[in-house]
Amino acid sequence: MPGSRDFLKGAAFSHASGNGGEARRDLALDPCRSPEEIEARSFAIIDAEAGPEKPFFGKAWVVARRLVHTSGDLSLLADLVLPDAAIEAGIDALLSGTVIFTDTEMARAGMPLRRLTPLGCRVECALAPAGSAPRGQTRSYAGVTALGARLGGSILAVGNAPTALLALFDHLDRGGPAPALVVGMPVGFVNAAESKELLLRRDIPSLVLRGRRGGSPLAAASVNALACFALAPLP
Repeated sequence: MPGSRDFLKGAAFSHASGNGGEARRDLALDPCRSPEEIEARSFAIIDAEAGPEKPFFGKAWVVARRLVHTSGDLSLLADLVLPDAAIEAGIDALLSGTVIFTDTEMARAGMPLRRLTPLGCRVECALAPAGSAPRGQTRSYAGVTALGARLGGSILAVGNAPTALLALFDHLDRGGPAPALVVGMPVGFVNAAESKELLLRRDIPSLVLRGRRGGSPLAAASVNALACFALAPLP
């Protein structure tokens, strides 16, 4: 006699194979299949579910919607800080061909060259090589510290390590030049929320997701949204 696990596996297979069409009708699958259709449909759903009283307008809403799309989480809207001046500073920096520094390879990989190469921009991961960080420092802190004057006029996109922001603060306190834009979206429980609040107290154009949430995909999505604006007027 088959065990309960075997029975359940058989039942699941029977349902999936014998009633696939019915199951799909019950789930009301969306007919969208192409990447363009899926993205447009996703944005339409976000617009509808956000309702008429959206917390952002214009370019800020486009950036916010991209972040919701990336995370699948409409509740992010309450914690986003997306000043118009910071968005314009980021677009101007991209149009000038600035370098974009990230705190992780994941964030770097999430910024496709098809958007940045036409702008003359490149992306570099500032993470220090394994084993090179001084004792008591993270690789992110050491990597951002090593950038020094190269931070001036750049875009610094932080989606993982609060210590990358702490290194930026120390750099600025030493009189170092400021980035044109900081994307402050590190994730975690130790100094993530606090580092973002400290960033907001600085006189630096910044796009921030307050609290513990964040991540490399969100940092990358922020820059991608700005790159789409920067590319729009180009032939």
